[in-house]
Amino acid sequence: MPYSTTLYTMSLITELQERNLIQDIMPGTEELLNKEMVSAYIGFDPTADSLHVGNLLPITLLMRLQRAGHKPYALVGGATGMVGDPSGKSAERNLLDLDTIQQNCEGIRRQLERFLDFSADSPNSAVMVNNHDWFKDFSFLGFIRDVGKHISVNYMMAKDSVKNRLETGMSFTEFTYQLIQGYDFYHLFSNHNVKLQMGGADQWGNIVTGTELIRRKAGGEGFAFTCKLITKSDGTKFGKSEGGNIWLDRERTSPYMFYQFWLNLPDADAAKMALVFSFKPVGEINALIAEHETATHLRKLQKALAEELTVLVHSEEDLAFAKQASDILFSQTSVDALRTLNEQQLLEVMDGVKQVNGNKELLAEGQDLVSFLADTGIFASKGEARKMLQGGGISINKEKVTTPDYKLTEAQLLNGKYMLIQKGKKDYTLAIFS
Repeated sequence: MPYSTTLYTMSLITELQERNLIQDIMPGTEELLNKEMVSAYIGFDPTADSLHVGNLLPITLLMRLQRAGHKPYALVGGATGMVGDPSGKSAERNLLDLDTIQQNCEGIRRQLERFLDFSADSPNSAVMVNNHDWFKDFSFLGFIRDVGKHISVNYMMAKDSVKNRLETGMSFTEFTYQLIQGYDFYHLFSNHNVKLQMGGADQWGNIVTGTELIRRKAGGEGFAFTCKLITKSDGTKFGKSEGGNIWLDRERTSPYMFYQFWLNLPDADAAKMALVFSFKPVGEINALIAEHETATHLRKLQKALAEELTVLVHSEEDLAFAKQASDILFSQTSVDALRTLNEQQLLEVMDGVKQVNGNKELLAEGQDLVSFLADTGIFASKGEARKMLQGGGISINKEKVTTPDYKLTEAQLLNGKYMLIQKGKKDYTLAIFS
């Protein structure tokens, strides 16, 4: 399992500050964490049956919390997922039905078990809760009587998550979201002795509503801190690629593509992401950053982060394959290396590579390569294909073509149906013959 029982020797807050993660923190939070084992929670929005790279920050926060000797609670919003959090949103999102949300919650639980220790024999074992369990029997009248009366409309209107949406419009459903999330904190405080809520910077308004409910309704004291939102150097949201989300589910994003995502981080982002996501000591990361800056073309920082996180999210075996696949695609390897891959592995390596279709019957007597390249659109014309071929710029299955009248045959097929066409150094096409 990737989780570790090794406890940190420094304060959790001190470490997060060294990693430049803390945005807002309530007075007394660090003192509480230094004084006792604290139960703390983070919420996860069950909009899909898999978490993605954008969720890695809250996941690693819970991991750091548990490794520091505290007790992590992961709350999945089976109820709040039916409402929709307006924080950071410019428009109201589509709402999910209960069955879909339940399936998503189960998928999230399976993934969190990889990162957190849920074993019952540990005093700080992780706990997963679903807020649908305490909201499903809560009547509307009961909620506005027992909860709504404690928080004024003026208080709710002052929150950024509300003010930022006043011009575009906000439904009553979304307006009440902070009350619902606030009640989550109150419920966990009252029933599980959860004293701390953590989250992203955009959650601060919702979180402090919870501390207000704890103070006004239970006469207790809740604590909180938020982490800075993780953005790329260009200011855009971190965690997406050109193809969309980078998922933690291998069926949605292969371990190879996950590895490539981190390997291809721009230098401007790599140092920040290493401090945010790596579990290496901060001093070791800073030394690696300094070493990387002396020879950025070697991408030592990106490689180290890609290796660590691929093992964390997937496995050592998946990392080994991802590195092997990268060598196959981006180095001067041979067709023998390609033939070691089974069909699933080959398709993982070629995930994102453009594809064309070929006719296997035409391979029986040998299909003219130049004609194939032009007919499938790999080149705009036979003349352009022939010119590249004469310049030594065409490879089939990583083997350079050296004859102008080269023929494609069935013997070249990988796993009986695939052929890798390469023009230039990095322009690949996967031909699929049927």
